[in-house]
Amino acid sequence: MPYTARAMNRRYQDPSLLNTILEKQERLHHIRDLNTLLDNILTETRSLTNADAGSIYLKEGNQLQFSYVQNDSLFKKDFLSNKYIYTNNKMDINESSIAGYVAYTGESLIIDDAYAIGASYPFSFNPYFDQISSYRTVSMLIVPIRTSKNVLVGVLQLINRLGRDGTPVRFSEDQKFYITQFAFYAGIAIERAQLLRDVVFKMVRTTELRDPEETQPHVSRVGSYAVELYQNWAERHAVPREEVNNFKDILRISSMLHDIGKVGVSDAILKKREELTREEYDSIKYHTVYGAQFFENPTSEWDTLAYEVALSHHEKWDGTGYPGIVKDIHDKGFKFGPGKKGSTIPLSGRIVALADVYDALICKRAYKDAWEEDRVLFYLKEKSGTQFDPELVAIFFDIYDVIRAIREKWAP
Repeated sequence: MPYTARAMNRRYQDPSLLNTILEKQERLHHIRDLNTLLDNILTETRSLTNADAGSIYLKEGNQLQFSYVQNDSLFKKDFLSNKYIYTNNKMDINESSIAGYVAYTGESLIIDDAYAIGASYPFSFNPYFDQISSYRTVSMLIVPIRTSKNVLVGVLQLINRLGRDGTPVRFSEDQKFYITQFAFYAGIAIERAQLLRDVVFKMVRTTELRDPEETQPHVSRVGSYAVELYQNWAERHAVPREEVNNFKDILRISSMLHDIGKVGVSDAILKKREELTREEYDSIKYHTVYGAQFFENPTSEWDTLAYEVALSHHEKWDGTGYPGIVKDIHDKGFKFGPGKKGSTIPLSGRIVALADVYDALICKRAYKDAWEEDRVLFYLKEKSGTQFDPELVAIFFDIYDVIRAIREKWAP
């Protein structure tokens, strides 16, 4: 029978597994960035069930937004990032689709074979992703994700539980039970991460009121570019996955606030549509210092990284950037020092420098038209080793399909 919806009538009785689940649930509470959290939820639930793949949909209004995906068979060589994460696919919350049905009814499902769902059921399987990726979805476990107040936030979908011989087998009723329970704690963590992201967007909105170019789509793109660049840099440098997850957790948020210091720059300069004078341009440079001052008394790793990003995202690989090496950002006689150079620039600053310039060039601004894509890419190659870290530029081009997907998701 391809579809099972029997209610659980007993608790899963395995103390060692219960302890493992509790440990995994506890780790969720330490993750701040939403995308990092979704990645962790899929990793942990797939590990518990030996699922080959999985996806998460988040609720937006009366629809489900395709928000995260993992697939070992398809993405094994690129386990940290893939362009499918940034698609804009949505579905209505109703009985016609599998995820929509689970969201609509609040009922967890086990499906033995996605292609053998009987006509008597209200939902059907959409083979689109299988068709474009040459994948074959067989067994599925789909559970709703709810908050402590029983409010739906999304749907978790696990695909192709693998047996000992590596072929898909049916998810068990016990797995349905404990993944449903795990999804409850995931819902609480997602709700908290969404609240934090809302706070970040409100801070961005404050900057946007001063600088019309500092918009939510812009910072969303820059934050995502930055995470993708870092993930691939970390893979090249064999950084442990736990360290990668921790760093990217705070890098996205820090990157999104890279220009928060513009609140300290005059409106007359920020909103000027004509070319800036030398004095006005020099005044804008101080936004790096003002931004760092927001985070100069760190109480967390996030404060420390946000300080680095704000202060160093206009440094250049060849040492011609700003504000350079300075002793005291509060000194009344503060002057820019000699520019930081090469690897003395924090990695976070080097990453955001590339991400920010790319986005500024390829998108239309009030003071300039968008550059043609070929012109932007030529510029980045030309500035590799002078303005930008050459290794990061090489990574940028290696993952350009992901970069383009990010740009399309948050189109200007």
